[in-house]
Amino acid sequence: MPSVDLPTSDGRIEAYRLSQPLTYEPARADALPRVAYAAAHVVNDPRADADPWLDTALDWEATLAYREHLWSLGLGVAEAMDTAQRGMGLDWPTSHELIRRSVAASKARDGGGLIACGAGTDHLAPGPDIGVDDVIRAYEDQCEAVEAAGGRIVLMASRALAACAEGPADYEKVYGRILSQVREPVLIHWLGEMFDPALDGYWGDADHMAAMEVCLSILAAHAEKIDGIKISLLDDGKEIAMRRRLPPSVRMYTGDDFNYPALIAGDAEGFSHALLGIFDAIAPAASAALLAMARQDMDGYFATLAPTVPLSRHIFRAPTRFYKTGVVFMAYLNGHQDHFTMVGGQESARSTLHLSDLFRLADKAGLLRDPDAAAARMAAVLAVRGVA
Repeated sequence: MPSVDLPTSDGRIEAYRLSQPLTYEPARADALPRVAYAAAHVVNDPRADADPWLDTALDWEATLAYREHLWSLGLGVAEAMDTAQRGMGLDWPTSHELIRRSVAASKARDGGGLIACGAGTDHLAPGPDIGVDDVIRAYEDQCEAVEAAGGRIVLMASRALAACAEGPADYEKVYGRILSQVREPVLIHWLGEMFDPALDGYWGDADHMAAMEVCLSILAAHAEKIDGIKISLLDDGKEIAMRRRLPPSVRMYTGDDFNYPALIAGDAEGFSHALLGIFDAIAPAASAALLAMARQDMDGYFATLAPTVPLSRHIFRAPTRFYKTGVVFMAYLNGHQDHFTMVGGQESARSTLHLSDLFRLADKAGLLRDPDAAAARMAAVLAVRGVA
């Protein structure tokens, strides 16, 4: 097996020898016992004449090819969400085009491809004059765009609402208005402040358990318009507590990239479906694990996912909002894109040591599908970053 010289935390360089990759049996979506969305990343166009801190330029062919990869493994695509760098480089006009193209691609597939699309308020310019009615209009604009494209809505958390809301009543007003208008049941997304500091105090309270009460009351009042809720708080206890109190028709979708194996497996009182950023990076293992669950092989399910957890915890370590860098780096290492440049210049958001440790963990999890190519790509990034 090949080796690559990697930096260590004590300042040394070690010759790291790669291990044999694992092989996984892909699943079909209709064979899976859980609804499983991978929040998909976007591929930047490194040849575009665009300033990365100001402009968005996607490689559409590579971006859509990755969605085909996810669908081929039986996973759904959660489109234009935070993994796609909404609010961190991906603007609304490009998000709108991404939704349009991805929904069309899903419908063109034989049997279709499961897809849900983020609708938020990120085109609303921030400012002291922004109020709740402005937030409602912004949500309406994006929800209308998703529905016009033929997509299912993921109602994303709003930075603008977090900034202007004076308490729980404002959240009840906004969500009540939007949910009264949607054509089909939506997914609600509660994104914690560890993913986006601007969302601190969402639902009108900085205490998660108090905020949960507000959220649950909104879910109960509009249950017929809600497919489920995805919570991303990185706290399995809070997710389980909320899961046990959901209206019977409302699903829980885990967004917990630290504790997903047990949350998806569930307990005697219920389980979580999945809408996870880490499923983008570990898609073959996620598909194979759910296929094992479908066969009632829970030992195989846990054995498949167990090596991915240290990798996921590393990718999503604080500052968690920079996890997109690790997700895209995994796609680069595995040859799904031929470069490691990101929208917004976010390839610089993680240190060289962080990326080196990610490489080690991905290898130990058997997720580097071509060790020779992965070693060459890792060496190229290290050279650019001054590690010879």
